[in-house]
Amino acid sequence: MNDTKQTDDDAKVIIYSTTWCAFCKTEEQYLNRLGVKYIKKDIEEDKDAYEELMKKNGGDFQGVPVTDIAGSLVLGFDRRKIDEVLKEKQLVSASV
Repeated sequence: MNDTKQTDDDAKVIIYSTTWCAFCKTEEQYLNRLGVKYIKKDIEEDKDAYEELMKKNGGDFQGVPVTDIAGSLVLGFDRRKIDEVLKEKQLVSASV
């Protein structure tokens, strides 16, 4: 989890990841630079997180990271798509 504490109930951004995923770490650094609060869930260490992700994506697992941004899923570290959804959900300023 990043520096800002939040609970699952108030999380607007959840990153489903693994410890070995370089793109997951890059995405975390990117969101930290933007000042976006998020919760990180390791789908290998946390069975509930894995099941939660499978429920959200209909069981269609294609890899990590998968980012839930206020209900919209972004597969992989797709910076353009992440920026687009963060702006759409008004989680960052339009100038990002």
